[in-house]
Amino acid sequence: MQNTETIIACADTPRGTESSRSAVCWGAVFAGAVIAAAVSAMLVTGGTGLGFLSISPWKHEGTSGTALVAGSILWLLATQIIAYGIAGYVAGRLRTKWTDAETDEIYFRDTAHGFLVWALSAVIGLALLGSAMASMASGTARAGASLAGAGAGATAAVAGQAARAGADHLQLDYFTDALLRPNDPAASPGHGDVRQEVSRILAHGAATGQVMDADQTYLAGLVARQAGVDQATAKKRLAQIETQVKQAAQQAGQKAREIADAARKAAAAFSLWAFASLLVGAFVASLAATIGGRARDR
Repeated sequence: MQNTETIIACADTPRGTESSRSAVCWGAVFAGAVIAAAVSAMLVTGGTGLGFLSISPWKHEGTSGTALVAGSILWLLATQIIAYGIAGYVAGRLRTKWTDAETDEIYFRDTAHGFLVWALSAVIGLALLGSAMASMASGTARAGASLAGAGAGATAAVAGQAARAGADHLQLDYFTDALLRPNDPAASPGHGDVRQEVSRILAHGAATGQVMDADQTYLAGLVARQAGVDQATAKKRLAQIETQVKQAAQQAGQKAREIADAARKAAAAFSLWAFASLLVGAFVASLAATIGGRARDR
């Protein structure tokens, strides 16, 4: 019984002698880390539920994006304060009383115990998060391989590409209609497959940033024949539509860059706030452990 107590407890040592055991009460540290992880999971789950309740798919209903972001940051900070405050205090109360240490040394040890609670729970949380992400990636890879083997993967990929390109094709169809629109509304020659060919040429020009001279000559001939106009009018109409296609491509590229820049800024802001919340958690855990340690000694 005495040997067991020596192993699991931070036993007291008479003054003036050097203890052969560490001053760290790992039992109290592990208990605090488990409490911190459990309380954090509980609060994050509750915050997620509140977040879903505050948003709405309907326009002008629910919480705005700015309010939702601010609320998420405040909830994250509150989670760190509550979870590590409880965990640090419990770790301070559970540690063994040190009778061989001065008051300043006891204060330092309690602070170190609180910091260890925070560090251990953070490492466990990162390990669990990494394991979950690896499991999700592995499951996704297996599912993708299974779908590919069954032939459904290719169909899903084609469907996704078609959905993403739908808006671009609609815009190109509009430009094509404008190119082949006759001056006389009564004259309405059949377009047949010419529209698809013109769309492909315009799409290539939008992707490369310029419609080649050979394509321009060919398009002008098609426009003149299909729209019933002379060659000069066809070239003028082609130049106007080409300018519109280039402007649309530039606007799409600008929009994509704006979205990417907004995502970058959001990721940077989230990382900085997460860093600040971790600092708050470390401070709260250390402070709460000193409070719990003082209560334990009394």
